[in-house]
Amino acid sequence: MPVQSLQNTDVIVLQHAPHPLLPFLQSQSQTTLTRLYQRPSSCLSIFRLLGPIERQLIMNLLWLESALSAATMSAWVLPEGKNAYDSALSVMTELHIAQNSTVKLALNPTFKSSLRQAITGGGNTGSFGVPADKDGKRQSANIENLDAYALERWETILHYMVSSGQGQNPAKPSQGVLYLLQRSGLMNNAHGAVLQITSSGFQFLLHSPHDQLWNLLLQYLHMAEERQMDLVEVLSFLFMLSTMDLGREYSTEPLSETQKAMLEDLRDYGLVWQRKTSSKRFSPTRLATTLTSSSPPLPSSHSTGGSRTADGTGAVALSSGAAQQGFIVLETNYRIYAYTDNPLQTAVLNLFITMKYRFPNLVVGMLTRESVRKALGNGISADQIISYLTTHAHPQMRKNNPLLPVTVQDQIRLWELERNRLKSAEGYLYKDFASQADYEYVLAYAKQLDVVLWENAAKRCFFGTLEGHANVRGFIERRTGSV
Repeated sequence: MPVQSLQNTDVIVLQHAPHPLLPFLQSQSQTTLTRLYQRPSSCLSIFRLLGPIERQLIMNLLWLESALSAATMSAWVLPEGKNAYDSALSVMTELHIAQNSTVKLALNPTFKSSLRQAITGGGNTGSFGVPADKDGKRQSANIENLDAYALERWETILHYMVSSGQGQNPAKPSQGVLYLLQRSGLMNNAHGAVLQITSSGFQFLLHSPHDQLWNLLLQYLHMAEERQMDLVEVLSFLFMLSTMDLGREYSTEPLSETQKAMLEDLRDYGLVWQRKTSSKRFSPTRLATTLTSSSPPLPSSHSTGGSRTADGTGAVALSSGAAQQGFIVLETNYRIYAYTDNPLQTAVLNLFITMKYRFPNLVVGMLTRESVRKALGNGISADQIISYLTTHAHPQMRKNNPLLPVTVQDQIRLWELERNRLKSAEGYLYKDFASQADYEYVLAYAKQLDVVLWENAAKRCFFGTLEGHANVRGFIERRTGSV
């Protein structure tokens, strides 16, 4: 059988970042994964998430009826690819795709059988969804409407993240989405009853829509067991959606009770569309069908500011292409010109700049001490502001070296240092020691407990944490009583 050698594997590994779902799957038990591998759609989806070396190894082993000698497999590997080969084999073993043996290599029989079925077809498991019968009375949603729906739902979530607590009144997502945003640490209500974006939330906005979606779905998976949901059913439904056809309607009848309950949550995220909540059919959106593929989860935009949806809802596509093109020009006088008509991008800028003018396709603002300090107060760091300006810099800006003016970068960091130069902490001040020996003895004890926040040897005093006060006080009383 012709076999392709694993050449230049070091370069391949550097180019391929592990999918964020893989560590979660690796943490699951063998029983859970074996149940998951009984579904062909799950095996095909996981195969897509793996790196190129893992996929090559699986395809080389998939059609073998017996185990392969580990020495024979190693002979296929070039010396410079040994580390990459061992790493790939380790990933497959942790996922229980390959059997853990140093003598022979073979795929998990359940995984092998299901992946073969996914590739060759056949069977009536309904693993890839059961298409609904055509409804002559109602026309199913077309792809343009599904894209518009997905964009509207997804941007509602992002717009609420950047606008809530900023004196605006954005559309509010469902309670389930709000709980997920809090649970994932993207928003909190530390400054009052109103949810506000956190430092992690701002970093979340810098990611691609695909990474953003999986970030939320991973939190959803962690919550599944708390809600007494069958994790295998949850994962298999997400994988099923990723293998469905965009624009086709599917029946809810074959779904389990857990999967039917998931439909409501996935509607809120924009992954599935239903005409009404009691409908017996549903359609996956592009957000769902691209979960395990490299295709963009949102329709691409041909303009810098985004593209309006076809149904006139005003939803704006934040495509990866638009983000790569960039729309921000930053001058050395701290003035920012943003060539965009995208309300979401404008709302993100409003987190750390002072708006001056707004035109149909241009926003003008200033980076000021007050605007940056306001962002810092919301948990956004100076490096994150600089990273956002760098990521979305206009093509004209990219001709500069360095890309952003150094004076502006330094000033943003100085504003952060200015805010962080003082730190407050609750505790107790210990002073008026009878002698230097008493002071040093008590201070040494407090340092052993790691509760000293500040000390002044000249004045024989130190400041300790609130939590350590009971121990330090007891030590002083015992010492005083023993004298």
